[in-house]
Amino acid sequence: MFSAEKTEGEIALINALNLDFSRQEKDPVYLKMLSDLKDEYILNKKDFLEVNLEQMEMNLFYKGLLIKKVPILAKGNSQGWGGSAVGLYRIIRGFKLSFSSIEEVYMPYALHYYGKYYIHGEPYYPGGQKLISSFSGGCLRLKDQDAQEIFELSDLNMPVLVIDKDKKDFNYPVANNVPQLSAKSFLAADLDSGYVFAQKDSSEAFPIASLTKLMTAVAVIENINLKRSVLIRQRMLDSGYGTTEGLDLGERFRVVELFYPLLIESSNDAAFALTWFLGREKTIDLMNEKAKAILMKNTRFVEPSGFDPGNVSTAQDLFHLARYILNNRYPMLEITKGNKVTSFGSVKFDIEKFWNKNIFIYDPTFLGGKTGFIKESKHTAVFIFKLEQRNIAIILLGSTNLRQDTQKLYIWLQENYFAS
Repeated sequence: MFSAEKTEGEIALINALNLDFSRQEKDPVYLKMLSDLKDEYILNKKDFLEVNLEQMEMNLFYKGLLIKKVPILAKGNSQGWGGSAVGLYRIIRGFKLSFSSIEEVYMPYALHYYGKYYIHGEPYYPGGQKLISSFSGGCLRLKDQDAQEIFELSDLNMPVLVIDKDKKDFNYPVANNVPQLSAKSFLAADLDSGYVFAQKDSSEAFPIASLTKLMTAVAVIENINLKRSVLIRQRMLDSGYGTTEGLDLGERFRVVELFYPLLIESSNDAAFALTWFLGREKTIDLMNEKAKAILMKNTRFVEPSGFDPGNVSTAQDLFHLARYILNNRYPMLEITKGNKVTSFGSVKFDIEKFWNKNIFIYDPTFLGGKTGFIKESKHTAVFIFKLEQRNIAIILLGSTNLRQDTQKLYIWLQENYFAS
């Protein structure tokens, strides 16, 4: 039998290890943001186009040096459905004159960089009258002369880095004694600064179940005219598991209406109906493309509902998705709380009859989120809370007691960081 006595040397080694561990625990950890990519590109002397939506300016870099800066006249309204697409993209094609079938206007010197989104000059109607508005439909509007210069100085495949908000520096005190949770992986972090309050295996990929539907919605919003309608067919109802009240065979719904059963009741039928426009495989490709564009580097989607355990992500990747939705697709969060967003007209569904699976909808600090469950993933969640004017994400994967895990982290955050 080994002796329980410790030699002086062993005690010294243990103390040293403990000191090292404590020091590492006290070093603040910040997650990488899109704005960090700008510094990397400049350091590596890359050619790229930076779009800063917070500062409303566009900057063209050549070999890491700024060669052109122009103001942005209009961007999409991030509080509505028409927010501009944020992330890392590339110039796909350019047109000296393009026509928008959605807005029914001509766009001079248009650079197409992703989905429905272009950088262009001052749009005008077929009769020649210019379109004047505070917000665009999501595209980035420049003065004609500036658009022409950016058009002529840019190249195909040039990176386009669209930043919604610069990282907000914010210093928090260090807190220990993170609660024990049932979740296999979790993350609590500040969505504005990227500061990590607590985490466990947050870079390890796990099945995410119906959290998938958040990306399904994003991909559809950014590639389809939301006013279009779809006829519910039998094959849509047969594709997913479960049934949705009101989503009946032969009924016709606008795209925007299908987000209600998708995000409130987590309808698999609605997920498959939304893929009808582009096709299932194309929609999945766009979901994976979008994931990479917003720094979700360890995420993979194989179908649109989350019923397949092949849909995997990490808590850190889901942090980026939560941040993206908060800053650029806010109506999605309103829907997850059971609220109607009627900017595109009335909603056919009686959403009060939906079973809202977002378990904190009555908490006044809850901004929105999504839960999921399949046998392989256990319970999963992305929750966003507003605590003392800070936007905080709590993300859990592989939980056996979702409500209790969330409450433990929430109380710990309040006691250590947000005690008022």
